[in-house]
Amino acid sequence: MKILILKPSSLGDVIHALPVLRLLKLHFHDAEIFWWIDSALAPLIEGDRDLTGIVRFERKRWGKPRHWPEMLRSIRGLREQNFDLVIDLQGLARSAIFAWLARGKFLIGLDDTREGASAFYDVAVPRKSFHTHAVDWYLSVLPALGVPVHKHFEWLPERPEISAAVKSKWPTDGARWVALLPGARWINKRWPAEHFSELVRTLSKSHPDVRFAVLGGKDDQALGETISQSEPARVVNLCGATSLLEMIEFLRRCDLLVTNDSGPMHVAAALGRPLLALFGPTAPERTGPYGQLDHVLRLTLPCSPCLKSECHYEKPLECLRALPPAVVAQRAAAILS
Repeated sequence: MKILILKPSSLGDVIHALPVLRLLKLHFHDAEIFWWIDSALAPLIEGDRDLTGIVRFERKRWGKPRHWPEMLRSIRGLREQNFDLVIDLQGLARSAIFAWLARGKFLIGLDDTREGASAFYDVAVPRKSFHTHAVDWYLSVLPALGVPVHKHFEWLPERPEISAAVKSKWPTDGARWVALLPGARWINKRWPAEHFSELVRTLSKSHPDVRFAVLGGKDDQALGETISQSEPARVVNLCGATSLLEMIEFLRRCDLLVTNDSGPMHVAAALGRPLLALFGPTAPERTGPYGQLDHVLRLTLPCSPCLKSECHYEKPLECLRALPPAVVAQRAAAILS
């Protein structure tokens, strides 16, 4: 059997979809499974033991007409694989069209009404309710394929070479580490950097054995610098310094992650690491840290969750600015203790 999974982006969404891969491979031991993924995220699953191969989606390049021949070659390559089963876990028009063009024998996807993608599927699986978590929605395609759903799998297996490189670059032995994630794609998902700084000062007093690592991309370096200045001897700013796989292996060694609603939050949840997730405009029931929704901190405001990338409340960004560092520090201290 040959299977194609389509889930090109984003980081959190791909993490959410990995259990589908794990359970497919456990059920269909000899299946050859391929994954269609945005080239920027390809390192996340390259060399994965459950995958036969990956198909790169060159999102930025293929938007330009001069690269369309390259896109057509990719589609022809998909057709030549003669897939028995195609699973679209993106549920948007673009992914559904690519899934349909792959010409697999059976096409199943998510029944998402936003862009009419379900018109391309043989079977469309609805979300049970508005609050159904993304992981559970993705997993709901499996019973339709006769694949049992359970939790007896390793979500993100360790990459020994990457783990060794992380230990060499940033020795973590001899200290307990708290990772801080101050960035997020939406500005209104970000707990203020000054609040993170206050959290560092408070935990430094109560837990002298703890050190802090600020993680994020290059765009988060300024946030990391602000936080690292709060306790220069205790905080290391790794924003922009780690690769995606290095970030994952660093999180594997941390005792706690304090994070905004972001991709690395879902990584920590998949690793089973303790975390505190700070939520404002988004709904944790749908996209919170899977298995740790009781570790979500959020304020109840008339507008929250608004599910919007821009804040229109009378007190801008109040849903996160009003979340006190003392409250987060208290919960963090309880986990560390």
